[in-house]
Amino acid sequence: MATTDETGQAARHSTTPEAPPPVGPPVDPPAGPSARMPRWLPRAMVLALALIAVFQLGSWAFHQLTSLLINILIAFFLALAVEPAVSWMAARGVRRGLGTFLVFLGVLITAAGFVTLLGSMLAGQIIKIVEDFPDYLDSVINWVNAHFHTELRRVDIQEGLLRSDWLRNYVQNSATGVLDVSAQVLGGLFQVLTVGLFSFYFAADGPRLRRTVCSLLPPARQAEVLRAWEIAVNKTGGYLYSRGLMALASGLAHFVLLEFLQVPYAPVLAVWVGLVSQFIPTIGTYLAGALPMLIAFTVDPWYALWVLIFVVFYQQFENYVLQPKLTSKTVDIHPAVAFGSVVAGTALLGAVGALIAIPAIATLQAFLGAYVKRYDVTDDPRVHGHQGPGGEPGAATRARRLWVRRPRVVRPRSEGPGAV
Repeated sequence: MATTDETGQAARHSTTPEAPPPVGPPVDPPAGPSARMPRWLPRAMVLALALIAVFQLGSWAFHQLTSLLINILIAFFLALAVEPAVSWMAARGVRRGLGTFLVFLGVLITAAGFVTLLGSMLAGQIIKIVEDFPDYLDSVINWVNAHFHTELRRVDIQEGLLRSDWLRNYVQNSATGVLDVSAQVLGGLFQVLTVGLFSFYFAADGPRLRRTVCSLLPPARQAEVLRAWEIAVNKTGGYLYSRGLMALASGLAHFVLLEFLQVPYAPVLAVWVGLVSQFIPTIGTYLAGALPMLIAFTVDPWYALWVLIFVVFYQQFENYVLQPKLTSKTVDIHPAVAFGSVVAGTALLGAVGALIAIPAIATLQAFLGAYVKRYDVTDDPRVHGHQGPGGEPGAATRARRLWVRRPRVVRPRSEGPGAV
């Protein structure tokens, strides 16, 4: 019996619920295949780093080659400008290399002659100003002494200038800046040679360059590239030649005025006005007229006023009469678009952008005009700008319509002195 009781008590003890075990920190599951790093992640990281390195290297190379790329761009547009002349000579049996050399030789001789004449004119004016400076200074001193009751003397002023710290510092800075100016001159000559060499090769090997570009494209794309190339040649050459004609007209007009006023160096000043006024649109005329006004002022102050009046008048004549007739078939773009393109080109590439902005915009406009579909404009007075207030035609339009509708009175031919 004791055994049975012990067994029953043991059974009761075994069925009694035990206390819950103490709660401890969670145990991480064992690492398995699902917890490993994705296989594509290392490759993506390496690819991202490689792309960043390539971008940095390309950015560094682009900044290092910016000047070379700009020179190539200038050479390309210069080659497009001389392409019509070279092609004209090639069509008459002259080799393209020789024709290109003759064209560039003519441009070089013209530019060298102009620079020589302009340099001699400026040197002569500077020498004249230096020689007449004591007389100018005496007249200024006498005027100051007469109006302000002072006793200034030219000798005292000259000694004060020679002993001043400002003049000493200026001479030192000028002496140290000679090397910088020499380096800039050499750099400019090297840039001119680079542009000339590239433009010569582009113009002389134009057909070969086009074949090379087209060989990399399918036939459909080749036709589009050749069409764009032809438009660029026509617009750039037309821009250059039309500007040359307007420069010739402007130079002749200003030469007549300067010769009539007996302003010295009239031929050189006329060439200066013609070139600067045409290749710097809109404001080039006023910039070019500053030098003739200055030279005319040394002759007579009233002559400078007459030059200013003539410059303003000729600018209006050129904008509204001469330029539309000469550029209607070459670079027919709105003056506001031309001015905006020059401003944008100057902001992007400086003086180079100002020179190539107009032919680039004209080429783009002509190329887009071949693919953009246009529709006929409805015959609405609001389109033509003749509408008056309240939707009615203007007074001038109504008067013109009444005059057109007015019946004409036909008088009988008189047969004699007393006929009625």
